[in-house]
Amino acid sequence: MHRVVILAFDGVVPFDLSVPIEVFGRARLADGRPAYQLRVCAAADEVRAGPITIRTPYGLPALAEADTVVVPGVADIDAPIPPGVVAALAAATGRLVSICTGAFLLAAAGLLDGRRATTHWAAAAQLARRHPAVEVDPEVLFVDDGSVLTSAGAAAGLDLCLHLVRRDHGAAVAAQTARTSVMPLERAGGQAQFIAHEPPTPAGISLQPLLTWLTDNLHAPLTLAAIAGEASMSTRSLSRHFRDQTGSTPMQWLNRQRIRRAQLLLETSDQPVEHVGELVGFTSATAFRERFRQIVGVSPRHYRLAFSSDARPAVTPARRARPAPGRPGAATRSR
Repeated sequence: MHRVVILAFDGVVPFDLSVPIEVFGRARLADGRPAYQLRVCAAADEVRAGPITIRTPYGLPALAEADTVVVPGVADIDAPIPPGVVAALAAATGRLVSICTGAFLLAAAGLLDGRRATTHWAAAAQLARRHPAVEVDPEVLFVDDGSVLTSAGAAAGLDLCLHLVRRDHGAAVAAQTARTSVMPLERAGGQAQFIAHEPPTPAGISLQPLLTWLTDNLHAPLTLAAIAGEASMSTRSLSRHFRDQTGSTPMQWLNRQRIRRAQLLLETSDQPVEHVGELVGFTSATAFRERFRQIVGVSPRHYRLAFSSDARPAVTPARRARPAPGRPGAATRSR
């Protein structure tokens, strides 16, 4: 079973610590078995996490036994790193994941050198100043650099953990985990961390009923005018509300949902690729393939080969390969 070890330390942000516990702890395979084995470790028996004190059952040696190591955020990025933590992280061979300002610990261990990474937008400039060998991207929700992944603040940690569940076990398991966690499985890693919202309108218009309707009608040949008609808005007003509430245009949001549904069908059915495109609302097989590659990064056929239920192994621990000195690791924008 894939073992996830979460690092706790004095000054850890309680929310960041709880996110991987909740997401990975709730993930279940199709037969009901837990998808992950969880452990929490620390350099001391007890750690202070804001107003609470936490007892941890495992010491730092647990990091060496992990398939995935998760480093939560630290409340004070100027606080000294507990003794032994940097060395233990550097010696870990499993996949490395940071949430929020946990990236500062990975950077202190030299594990982000030559890599693209992110952290909370308010701390991104400081991370870049302290660690110039790190390519800091302050705009995205998370960065998937293969064996090292970093997320932005707070809720972005949920996005990253769900992304990992999907990467490890497929769309169906990730979607069920998201539902159990009461978390939407829709935000992509390349989405902006921070969207400057306009003040709410006096009418307090919410797009949630429309989003539900769109999700139920992904197969239909919807146009911007048709969506605006369903919402009883002008296309201009609809686009403004979409930008304010989702950070994207109506058609961008719709196409992301169509591709996400297509991923599920490619993983769980033997429908021909062209028919999958039709089932999620694309009238042209060429348009489906182009949009799928644009959003996911690979063709539908290659996605099916990699992630179909028959092709995916029961456990897929990712072992970390460090970039050679002076040679940046390949950084891929997460879709």
